[in-house]
Formats: sequence, structure tokens, C-alpha cells
Amino acid sequence: MPSAEQWLMFLGSVVIFSVLPGPGMLYVLARSLRGGRGEGIRSVFGNTVGASVHAIAAALGLSAVLAASAEAFFIVKIVGAVYLVFLGVRALLQRTDGTELTETRPGRHGAFVQGILSEVLNPKTAIYFLAILPHFVDTNSRFAALGMLVLGLVAVVLATVADIVVALAAGAIGERLARRPRLRTGQRWTSGLVLIGLGGFLAASEA
Repeated sequence: MPSAEQWLMFLGSVVIFSVLPGPGMLYVLARSLRGGRGEGIRSVFGNTVGASVHAIAAALGLSAVLAASAEAFFIVKIVGAVYLVFLGVRALLQRTDGTELTETRPGRHGAFVQGILSEVLNPKTAIYFLAILPHFVDTNSRFAALGMLVLGLVAVVLATVADIVVALAAGAIGERLARRPRLRTGQRWTSGLVLIGLGGFLAASEA
């Protein structure tokens, strides 16, 4: 396991990455603006589960296989991009009328499941763990996998905290906008275009 000095360096690095707006945080922002705090929080925990999958994969060495295979990386990247664009287009096409916010949300578990899928299908998360974790673990140790898993899950928890803050703030704004019929169309388009933009960014990204 890392020394006290390595822990401080690791936590400092992860905190910086956690507060910088990335695809996961922007996804939560879009869902929170569209569906309020409840949908935002469900999106956050969906992201958390998806990121945990990547952390486990990194510890087991599976992410290294993905990073080493240009074909596998490309396939996962495109599938993830298409999925985000699909969510964005669906948001744009969703009817805006006088119904309440709670009646226009997707199923109660929809945001959670979609958060899992969008994060699992984001190969950049796998690359993130591969780039940072080995620097703080003795890869020659027989406990290297356990060390990487612990550090990866710590990084996931810190990212979750940052995303919760975004979900609560953006969700409160989204709920206020939803009470104003004239602003609902702009609210829907903002959310949809952010998701489509994230899909385009992912499709254009390199390993």
C-alpha cells in the first residue's frame, strides 16, 4: 500500500481530477438540469457503479487489454458515443407541455441504469485509472491488485462527492426552470445538446 506521502500525493491528484468538469460530471449536469435533484442523484450513483466497474477492471488487468487493443477501444468508444447521442436526441424529442416535472422524468431507475451504461461505455475512464493508479502501487507486489482496487475505489468515492454537489446545485436550478413553462423548452434543449456534445467528444477522443 502507498506510504503516507504517496497517499497525500494520490489524494491531491484525484481531488483535482474530481472537481474538473469531465464527461461524467457533465452527464450529471445535463440529467440534473432536465430532471431535477432526484434524477441527478440517481445519475451520480449510476456513474459510481460504472466507474467502480472500471476500477475493478483496472485492478484485474482487464483495462490494460482494452487500452492495448485499438479495435476494442474504438468499439467501446463508438458504442458509448452512440448511446450518449441517443439519450440527447431522445431528450430533444421529448414533448414539452404543462405536465409536472415528476411526470416527464424517465422511469425511476432509468437515470441510474443509464448512468451505469454511459460510464461503463466510456473507455476514457479506464485509461484514467491506468494512468494514475500504477504510480502509487508497487506493481511487483503480490498485493498490487488489491492496492489498485482500494485506490481506484477511493478515487470513485471522491468523484461521487463532487458529482453530488453538481447534481444538487444543477437539480435545484432544473426544478425551478421546470415550474416556468416558457423556459422548459430551453431546459430540454440544453440537456439534450450537452448529451449529444458529450457523445461527439467521446467519438472524437483518442486513446
